[in-house]
Amino acid sequence: MGADKAALPWGGRTMLEGVIERLAGGFDELVVVASVNQGAPAPALPGIAVRMVSDPEPLQGPVKALRMGLAAVQAEIAFACACDLPLINVGLALALCDMTSGHDAGIPVVQGRLQVLHAAYRKSCLPALDAMIERGERTLHKLAPSLNVRFVNEDELRRYDPELLSFFNVNTPEDYAQAQRLGGKLRSGAPD
Repeated sequence: MGADKAALPWGGRTMLEGVIERLAGGFDELVVVASVNQGAPAPALPGIAVRMVSDPEPLQGPVKALRMGLAAVQAEIAFACACDLPLINVGLALALCDMTSGHDAGIPVVQGRLQVLHAAYRKSCLPALDAMIERGERTLHKLAPSLNVRFVNEDELRRYDPELLSFFNVNTPEDYAQAQRLGGKLRSGAPD
């Protein structure tokens, strides 16, 4: 992207604040995991309490971040997502947590790809995450084989998010421009 995605402007806030604001509509406990070198300021959202957890070792990746976030939450199940999902759907996030019942994780599968940074995880995942960290593994996709996962297919996901916009992540300036257009349509209620 060439810039800190969390700090990109999004509807009068930063992209991170936008994601937090959307998720605050359904979750009481919000935790943001950031590397100390990111210098991410605590989101300034009136009426929304956010706990910041800093990884003292920079650039450790999503395995360590998920482990830290999961250990920090009080709840047994946590929804975990990246900061670059500005069109996230809180109803879908809550449904994924419900779908995790009886499993270690509820992971969506979109276009044949696991969406590990838009998934629900139980604290029972902590030992598998610890083992990955001990092995130096940083690829979160490799977590699924060691867990009892409820894979959630697109048909199930579309009940909550018909266009699967929740999974639109911002990796390039072109993605960012498209996300802003889509976000504007969502806010105005205009059809696609």
